[in-house]
Amino acid sequence: MTDHNLFSALRAAFPADLDATAIETADTAAPLFYTWRDIERSTAMLANLIDSLALPPASRIAVQTEKSVEALMLYLAVLRAGHVFLPLNTAYQAGEIEYFIGNAEPAMVVCAGKNFGWVSKIAFLAGTKHVFTLNDDRTGTLLDRAAFHGDTHTPAERGADDLAAVLYTSGTTGRSKGAMLTHGNLLSNAQVLHRAWGWRRPEEGGDVLIHALPIFHVHGLFVASHGALLAGAKMIWFARFDPRAVAARLPEATVFMGVPTLYVRLLGEPTLNRSACAHMRLFVSGSAPMLVETFDSWHQRTGHSILERYGMSETVMLTSNPYRPEGARRGGTVGPALPGVGVRVHDEQGRALPAGEIGGIEVRGPNVFKGYWRMPEKTKEEFTADGWFKTGDVGKIDADGYVTIVGRSKDLIITGGYNVYPAEIEGYVNELPGVAESAVVGVPHKDFGEAVVAVVVRKPGAVLDGAAVAAALKTQIANFKVPKQVFVVDELPRNAMGKVQKNLLRDQHKGLFGA
Repeated sequence: MTDHNLFSALRAAFPADLDATAIETADTAAPLFYTWRDIERSTAMLANLIDSLALPPASRIAVQTEKSVEALMLYLAVLRAGHVFLPLNTAYQAGEIEYFIGNAEPAMVVCAGKNFGWVSKIAFLAGTKHVFTLNDDRTGTLLDRAAFHGDTHTPAERGADDLAAVLYTSGTTGRSKGAMLTHGNLLSNAQVLHRAWGWRRPEEGGDVLIHALPIFHVHGLFVASHGALLAGAKMIWFARFDPRAVAARLPEATVFMGVPTLYVRLLGEPTLNRSACAHMRLFVSGSAPMLVETFDSWHQRTGHSILERYGMSETVMLTSNPYRPEGARRGGTVGPALPGVGVRVHDEQGRALPAGEIGGIEVRGPNVFKGYWRMPEKTKEEFTADGWFKTGDVGKIDADGYVTIVGRSKDLIITGGYNVYPAEIEGYVNELPGVAESAVVGVPHKDFGEAVVAVVVRKPGAVLDGAAVAAALKTQIANFKVPKQVFVVDELPRNAMGKVQKNLLRDQHKGLFGA
């Protein structure tokens, strides 16, 4: 068969000079420089280690580690070896990890050394045979073992429809769903973005990307990393976002990608000015809606218009404001559909809506995922009879094809670029002692876009404290999911059918964070 392995395509795009710097670390004690040859050799050694384990075909390899260049190498090595990468948010706690490992049944797990005790216990109990450690200082048993393997490796042949990654995305009914992305999904989207955003190869002047995003979700792992690798572009690598440090490196770079929160924080940095951005050609924002105020402030301060785009874990990128002309980018919109991607708006009865009318956004294209892991019925529910994926987002398309997201499936909260579904949080809250029921909503927050707020009803005779509820949740779920404020009340507002009226709760608390 023709090889469609994503790694093979990325490797074929490496520049002719393999000894040129591919990645430079920006926040290690001293800068570390990785060449393209280093990527080739390191991923080969890691892939050979994986091969030596004789894992079943298309095994899931779950990874929860801090951001490092070696963690990126591991991702590439998993692709190279022909297995399925399963990235996990570093904020996830034991209850969440237990669910993901139980559901995905990975043959191999890689975690931070500090978490080995509890992660390995969960993994071994679930039947995982191999657990390695990888730390952000280039230590851990994974690298120790890989050091004994050769530095040449023939990539496994894969078809376009073979799985490359499973990304867990929260569901409105509580538990997360594993979105299955294929080699074809990821490669087609990377190639479309390469053309749409004008990525420049070294022989064309060369791009330099400031990579300051996490690598456990679509934006940092696929959009940013694939973009740079496919262009043979150097990356300036930040393990953690620091606005002053990032602003200081802008004169050396040409491309930056961030969520709206990062742009808000950069605007708070006095050193950000037109001079610092003079060499930049592209600022991209996504993962959450950007306020028009932020869009306008950025243009006024830097002279650049941020390019907003729209995507999902299930689809990678769907739409994008134009790269050229820059003046065609419209704040508050996510631009037209990308080439090869279909985007339409339908009403609740499935009827197509005319330009400017608000309805449910549906999409199709080679980038749209294969379905949800081991959830055939859920997968079927999320697609229309004619094969379009129902995103759950609500929006409109104007006469020029520009898409504007005006809302989302009613419960989804996007805080700092991360998706939070209230049903999941409510499940944890309702299990706490003294809690009768709860309602979780998102309210405006200037920095994070939205903040999670919980309204809790106490059981008769129980004494509940909001701060104590939040503290208890911090031991069970990722910090970004923990409510920033918890209110204890006697009852929740309900309509005549007994349904909780979350819109009233949102209105009641919308001014809580001064946004």
